[in-house]
Amino acid sequence: MTGKLYLVPTPIGNLEDITLRALRVLKEVDLILAEDTRTSAPMLKHFEISQKVYAHHQHNERQATAEIIKFLKEGKNIALISDAGTPAISDPGFFLVREVVKQELAVECLPGATAFVPALVNSGFPTDRFVFEGFLPVKKGRQTRYKFLAEEERTIIFYESPHRILKTLEEMSIYFGAERQVSVSRELTKMFEETVRGTATEVKTYFETHTVKGEFVICVAGKPETENKKQEKYKE
Repeated sequence: MTGKLYLVPTPIGNLEDITLRALRVLKEVDLILAEDTRTSAPMLKHFEISQKVYAHHQHNERQATAEIIKFLKEGKNIALISDAGTPAISDPGFFLVREVVKQELAVECLPGATAFVPALVNSGFPTDRFVFEGFLPVKKGRQTRYKFLAEEERTIIFYESPHRILKTLEEMSIYFGAERQVSVSRELTKMFEETVRGTATEVKTYFETHTVKGEFVICVAGKPETENKKQEKYKE
């Protein structure tokens, strides 16, 4: 019998958001892979999870994957967690999952916490169709990405760090237009959670005089449909 790779979401802030199933799996697997063992240690200790924990991050995942596949073939069950949220969503995990699938080994992803879902639902923007972009390129390709997304009619979701949030909001007002609506959520599920809505310029002005701390999720309203497109839809 071969083992199974479990992708286990962990809380993005509030420890009460972990699921009973996630706790059971983490206590039953043979070992846990964590993006940063130092970050995961307090959470695992809080829930009295004593399994062996190994580091699995973007700098070692390619080298470590062969060893992990070997363990799975030996019948070991392994859980992968990130620092917070669902593994492989703007976090390490994709490469490992792809290679495990190639080997026709079992992979199971548990449902659970991920930052962009509450930010999207809370934004007030359409949720029936949306695009998740994660983090924008820091330098190369950033401008090209903005120009491409400026024509997107679906709600667009980005992740951003506190030290780039003001710059990003300024750029969005330039490339997406002064009147494009955005919704910015920070510190989701934590004590100081907040969501600020308005144009990119208005939200930037707010954060220039308020706390800029924690991870940010930016939701951008899609480009409004032209009148011609609306008429074409009506004819259909």
